[in-house]
Amino acid sequence: MNPHNDPGELEVPVSTLNSQFADRPISLTAPSGIDRAAHHRLDEAWLAAAWSHPTTRVFVVSGGQVLIDEPADSTDGRTELVMTPAFEAPVTETHRYFLGTDDDGVSYFALQKDSLPGRMDQSARPAGLREAGLLLSPRDAGLMVHAVALENWQRLHRFCSRCGERTVIAAAGHIRRCQACGAEHYPRTDPAVIMLVTDDQDRALLGRQVHWPEGRFSTLAGFVEPGESIEQSVAREVFEEAGVTIGEVEYIASQPWPFPSSLMLGFFAHATSSEINVDGEEIHEARWFSREELAAAFESGEVLPPYGISIASRLIELWYGKPLPKPGDVV
Repeated sequence: MNPHNDPGELEVPVSTLNSQFADRPISLTAPSGIDRAAHHRLDEAWLAAAWSHPTTRVFVVSGGQVLIDEPADSTDGRTELVMTPAFEAPVTETHRYFLGTDDDGVSYFALQKDSLPGRMDQSARPAGLREAGLLLSPRDAGLMVHAVALENWQRLHRFCSRCGERTVIAAAGHIRRCQACGAEHYPRTDPAVIMLVTDDQDRALLGRQVHWPEGRFSTLAGFVEPGESIEQSVAREVFEEAGVTIGEVEYIASQPWPFPSSLMLGFFAHATSSEINVDGEEIHEARWFSREELAAAFESGEVLPPYGISIASRLIELWYGKPLPKPGDVV
């Protein structure tokens, strides 16, 4: 990364192709104002100075959760990450991750701990990314996504895949090194396709996974396999899960999804067949919906929309023509 760039030059808001939603970036993709400053990750002297600086801010991540707070004196009701100066942060010897700096030169670190610290006041509480990502500012959401992704990777990849020996943390949390064989291991990101499929009647194909609650429907999705293009993956996943064949595929946008380590690649796909034959393993039920049918199903409660933080919501919205209902909304 060019150290002379500033965060505004490095970050691009991820919006979709439909102009009516262009002012609403996809959740977890809005510019955070944080420069990840990767060129500092191997500079131990710089990291030590940044950690000891009085403006540095630190938060704890544990099991994918952080502490969030809505200050009593907040004028805009904004929820915030609970952050402290470094000198007030819990002690940790190795699990300290440098996340970047902002326009004012403030450095941000995350600490991975086995549990979150006790409540700092009556309003602070733990929250996972699915909830907090919708409440936090772009800065705080961006920091949390980065921290949760690193924590997930660190917890699951403590041993060398080449020789089996335990690895150690390096590069401020962004590398694990094996001291036995010298191998370096980097954070894992698994590409996954997620697609809204439509047919010649402009109906949308939505499915319900076997472990979802009754009525929860969303777009189809699946992981890209080795040696496969993302377009091939879209066609394969739709056919495997619903028995529907795909023709034209159009890329829309992407979204980081650290549950635990995915990058969601969003598409529109046009079906060349309409008969549904679900696999019964991942997808329990799949149905074609017109806009009118989906609106009626939302209103009756027969269908529950996907979680608002997911790119699936945006893909469906682009076809649906308006925001999806939230609990209690009238369609």
